[in-house]
Amino acid sequence: MKRSILMYCLGFGLMLAGGAVQAQELKLGFVDTARVLKDAPQADLARRKLEHEFAPRDEKIVSMQKRLKSLDDRQNKDIAIMSDSERRKLERDMIELRRDIKRAKEEFTEDFNLRRNEELTKLQKLIIQTTVAVAKEDGYDIVLSDSVLYSSKRVDITDKILEKLRTSKDVMQPKNNNAAN
Repeated sequence: MKRSILMYCLGFGLMLAGGAVQAQELKLGFVDTARVLKDAPQADLARRKLEHEFAPRDEKIVSMQKRLKSLDDRQNKDIAIMSDSERRKLERDMIELRRDIKRAKEEFTEDFNLRRNEELTKLQKLIIQTTVAVAKEDGYDIVLSDSVLYSSKRVDITDKILEKLRTSKDVMQPKNNNAAN
């Protein structure tokens, strides 16, 4: 009984609030965050930063793979003239190298994913702050993003967000304020 009364009061309050909002013109905006994450200059900067940071490790793995290929070629070419001890040593070296390559790839992938997520988090915070700034500057009441099934060009402010990010002096340095203000 108490719950139904509470639900009735809540519904009535929302209906009254809805009537007040309808009396005023509501300014809505929509941001395609996937497009912003793809097209923002800060996203490109983050990608290049990660590539530069992880290039030496990637080159090391490629070098190890080339060495393994070389050992495999040697084994296939010289197997008939190798002694048993040379063949066993070569096989042990190849097994050890395969193990090292596998370990290096796993560590690379884990470290890369952690760093990519760090950069993505920074970029998402910057996008939110930029969106809030644009919303406040342009007088938007509500700005929506993900999970919108349709939005017309009239409410799409994605280009404004991208332009603000392009001209932003804060490259991947989100401010430490509350985005909801």
